[in-house]
Amino acid sequence: MSILEKIKSDLKEAMKNKDEASLLTYRGLLSVIHNKEIELKKKELTDKEVISTLEIQAKQRRDSIIEFEKGGRDDLIEKEKKELKLIEEYLPQKLGEEEIKKIVDEVIKKTKATELKDMGRVMAELMKENKGQIDGATASRIVKEKLNK
Repeated sequence: MSILEKIKSDLKEAMKNKDEASLLTYRGLLSVIHNKEIELKKKELTDKEVISTLEIQAKQRRDSIIEFEKGGRDDLIEKEKKELKLIEEYLPQKLGEEEIKKIVDEVIKKTKATELKDMGRVMAELMKENKGQIDGATASRIVKEKLNK
């Protein structure tokens, strides 16, 4: 079952259970995915494209949570956290820091990077091969540490 099919199935389940919060989230996700299909002029997105779209949605929720915390809007924080949790169910599991360090070492060897100016090349290769599994901020920090040694 593709990710898109799973979202549609979960939408139907939310309808049956009259779960309004989940229902709104699923409809919103399907809308964003549909808009992406239109943008890319495709009949249906691949799972990779859906994951990429969902990652953007998850990042938006994380950013909103931070802003709502600054503004003291606890009601909106809870709403965003619930939506984020639903979105994360469809995303691949993120790798831990130790696993990322091993992958960074491999990519540095592969790209023959030796100094900080090679960071862009390393990050491009790293994210290309591990899209959706590695947090960009964590990877960036680790690459900087490794190339500064």
